[in-house]
Amino acid sequence: KAWTNIFIYPGYKFKMVDALITNFHLPKSTLLMLVSALATKENIIKAYQIAQKEKYRFFSFGDSMFIK
Repeated sequence: KAWTNIFIYPGYKFKMVDALITNFHLPKSTLLMLVSALATKENIIKAYQIAQKEKYRFFSFGDSMFIK
């Protein structure tokens, strides 16, 4: 057991990761915060708007996205 003080949120400076494959997550989720940290909140909002318009499937069994 141990504690950590590493929190990933928008603005976080990644050291080893520069891309992510993930699905479209629920609003206000910690996974959405992780995605926003890599691609900026504005870019994620734009991607979600396009996904809704194009009728992408969300959540665990839906479509995925590649973020770089």
